[in-house]
Amino acid sequence: MNLLERIVKEIPPTDRETLRASRERLRNQARPAGSLGLLENVAARLASICGTIDVRLKRKVIVTCAGDHGVCREGVSLFPSDVTRQMVYNFVAGGASINVMARHAGAEVLVADMGVDWDFEPDLPIFHKKVRKGTSNFAEEPAMTYDEAVRSIEAGIEIVDELNQKSPVHLLGTGDMGIGNTSPSSAIIAAFSGLPPSVLTGKGTGLDDEGVKKKAKVIEKALALHRPDPKNPLDVLAKVGGFEIGGIAGLIIGAAHRKIPVVCDGLIATAGALIACELCPDANRYLFSGHRSVEAGHAYMLKHLGQEPLLDLQFRLGEGTGAAMAMELIDMATRILSDIKTFEEVAIADAQS
Repeated sequence: MNLLERIVKEIPPTDRETLRASRERLRNQARPAGSLGLLENVAARLASICGTIDVRLKRKVIVTCAGDHGVCREGVSLFPSDVTRQMVYNFVAGGASINVMARHAGAEVLVADMGVDWDFEPDLPIFHKKVRKGTSNFAEEPAMTYDEAVRSIEAGIEIVDELNQKSPVHLLGTGDMGIGNTSPSSAIIAAFSGLPPSVLTGKGTGLDDEGVKKKAKVIEKALALHRPDPKNPLDVLAKVGGFEIGGIAGLIIGAAHRKIPVVCDGLIATAGALIACELCPDANRYLFSGHRSVEAGHAYMLKHLGQEPLLDLQFRLGEGTGAAMAMELIDMATRILSDIKTFEEVAIADAQS
């Protein structure tokens, strides 16, 4: 049994009794029942994950997984692949969008090289988990081998374990960096949903309408060529995925194994969530969707997962920015559950009594 198989079998259940008690407390708080909408469900789910009504998310971490993509040779992105490694350095230097937004949310940002086409200095403070220097061009051949797909997910699991050796992580955010990676992400939801790429493909880095059509045709060609099996998520990842997408799947599975709630970013991070939850449906209990991206396929991903996004700010950046924004709401949800008094605690008559 490899690491992935073992961890999937060991995912613990969430605490149903704490979930029940949380929902009862929310119903009995001194305000109209259900008046705080989605945050009530977030609060109760967090309590069931952590096993307490008084959840304290002291250490928040966003891991941005990076990788390059052979499909860029098909002209599916406006930016060259060199930008991936340049952005890794920017993340480390603290100058990217995710760094600014994570600081505001009180979260650390750490980067994982899952498959960047570059040799980073061994002492660069990132997770050095490179599977290979970029995927193959899936318009011509599978993006990676089956073993590489497994390795990319196991690397994400290892990152969670390494993070927790420093101190416990209480909330994990998933982000991505990889020029061209909206193409494999759209291909993944197409494989699982059976919907045509023309419906699921978006502008990515800013393609015009003709560019989007061209990208959709590349994805359609790859799906017809490789016929990824939707019942086998590792087959889907290997044939049309990306190393950073596998890494994100591993982060989610590894976090679920350690009972850590995960907040997911946009299209690419949710592609990783799809792989994780198809491999291990119980991982979905630990997952929160940070936002709804404007990328066409993201809404279909969320529907497939049964996830309701916390925000809709018309983002399409990635990096983990949507996860950082949502972390502040998730933090607030913990206080809503614990700190708002019930009718009984403040001796106010309940309208239903």
